[in-house]
Amino acid sequence: DTQPRLIEGDNACSGRLEISHGHTWATVSDSHLDPKAASVICNELQCGAVVSIIEGAHFGEGQGPIWTEEFQCVGNESYLAYCPRAPPMNQTGSHANDIGLICSRFTGFRLVNGSTQCSGRVEVQVLSAWGTMCDSRWDLSDAHVLCRQLDCGFAVSAPRGGRFGKGTGPVWKDAFYCIGTELHLWHCPVIALGASQCSHDHDVSVICSGHESNLTLCNTSLSETMQAGIAEDVSVVCSGSRRIRLVNGAGRCAGRVEVYYQGTWGTICDDSWDLSDANVVCRQLRCGYAIEASPSAQYGQGSGQIWLDDVKCSGDESELWTCPSRGWGQHNCRHKEDAGVLCSEFMDLRLVNGGDCAGRLEVFYNGTWGSVCSNRMTQATVEIICKQLSCGAGGAFASEFAYGEGSGPTWLDHIECHREHHSSLWQCPSEPWDLQSCHTRIEEMHISCSGKNPFAACPGSTNCTDKEKIRVVGGEDGCSGRVEVWHRGSWGTVCDDSWDMADADVVCKQLGCGAAVSALSGAVFGEGDGPIWLEKLDCRGTESSLWHCPAKHCGDSNCHHKEDAAVNCSGECKPPWTGLAGFNKESFLQRWYVRLERDVVIGA
Repeated sequence: DTQPRLIEGDNACSGRLEISHGHTWATVSDSHLDPKAASVICNELQCGAVVSIIEGAHFGEGQGPIWTEEFQCVGNESYLAYCPRAPPMNQTGSHANDIGLICSRFTGFRLVNGSTQCSGRVEVQVLSAWGTMCDSRWDLSDAHVLCRQLDCGFAVSAPRGGRFGKGTGPVWKDAFYCIGTELHLWHCPVIALGASQCSHDHDVSVICSGHESNLTLCNTSLSETMQAGIAEDVSVVCSGSRRIRLVNGAGRCAGRVEVYYQGTWGTICDDSWDLSDANVVCRQLRCGYAIEASPSAQYGQGSGQIWLDDVKCSGDESELWTCPSRGWGQHNCRHKEDAGVLCSEFMDLRLVNGGDCAGRLEVFYNGTWGSVCSNRMTQATVEIICKQLSCGAGGAFASEFAYGEGSGPTWLDHIECHREHHSSLWQCPSEPWDLQSCHTRIEEMHISCSGKNPFAACPGSTNCTDKEKIRVVGGEDGCSGRVEVWHRGSWGTVCDDSWDMADADVVCKQLGCGAAVSALSGAVFGEGDGPIWLEKLDCRGTESSLWHCPAKHCGDSNCHHKEDAAVNCSGECKPPWTGLAGFNKESFLQRWYVRLERDVVIGA
């Protein structure tokens, strides 16, 4: 008999993992459990999905035997006892390595007060408590996933206004952001940060099709969004289904716009692309309104089809493809003109004025960086923030004004994170977004994390600047050449996988070399000879430092030096605009033609 349990945690769904072993319980070494086995355990305990696997006896050291077999689960087993097991290579272990597990707090979903088992008010169980969801944070994509999860086909509608009566108990602040193709709601991103409180007058409802979904529904008069959900449910993509997404951004509400049409994802050309068009995209994706309509492949160049060109929305349309345009597949563009958007609901996180992993906490929201208030902030919140920033698993509060006083908004207050419930700051409930959440600047949050940024070391200094951690090699000046970064005591290169103008722009700005003229691949300035430190950089182009961009770090690259990335920068930092005073046309043209000539030679 092999039964799991979690003990010494804050609830039945978090704690040190122990497995029944005869008439006693054995702890599990952190080398004997992988995410698939953890998923089976959370399911068996009716604790939802895995939030995190925690090593190093986080929930205290156990006593007695240590489990010596390795679980080899597929991930879909109903019970841990059904998983194959194999003896590990090393039979020894220590309770210092006892593993802990935190499972999702979403432990049940049901529909109540409907005329069938496949319609009704949506209720979600969080551990042992049932509560409802707010209809303003719910759409048909979420409903599709819930219907599929409950074996109720696809979503016909998601009525608002408490269609199936008012629930009792809490109204959860969580919002699911599903694409519509997920198998379970807990596979969807969840955001609660900044959400306002909701009453039972706005409880979410769903009407599902039932169990009889079939292929003939692909040709009905249902909306395109619904057709997409039906198509995925039966593993077929209908030729008429249309979807939209943002890719290559640092979050779900920023990136290159792509539309799914006739079974293929394609991009949008930036001809006539403006805020009215971007507003439609942001609203369609539940990302608020548009902050920026980005032209010129700011989020990287796509590939394949360019589906739409000369899009001219009024801004009131509910779907991008209902806006006037040239028509599907009709364009005169190349992918260097791919359109993107930055929406108001895009969020980012940083520490400022303290170096790599310490500083005043700031959140990017509504197009602006702002501080966070420290009221009700707990040690668990600090740890979650540090982990989210890749700055270690621990941290501490710093003193008031330790890292200076902010000057922008104070976005959030009363953030309440719990280790057993949340794995990122975005999942933590708080007071609603407000430009002045703090009463005074003394309430601003300052923290110091226990870990170090991957680029903490740099040449010749223990406290160097970002500019000193990057260089270009092999060019004619300090503003062109192979890109190299300093890490772990040595210079290394950057792989050209996903390398684009947005990445190059950040490098050029960081070097003090103005804007990027070109993002070059294929080791055009020669191959490096050290490690390859970065791969698959995914900058937006607005970052002030390469270290703020998502990337694959630290020598685990599958690239070769023939793929070393390089840049050509303009060499001129842009001063504040003062008209054409001081502009030297001859000097400008001479420099431009020299670069153009070199680029032609390189590209020959």
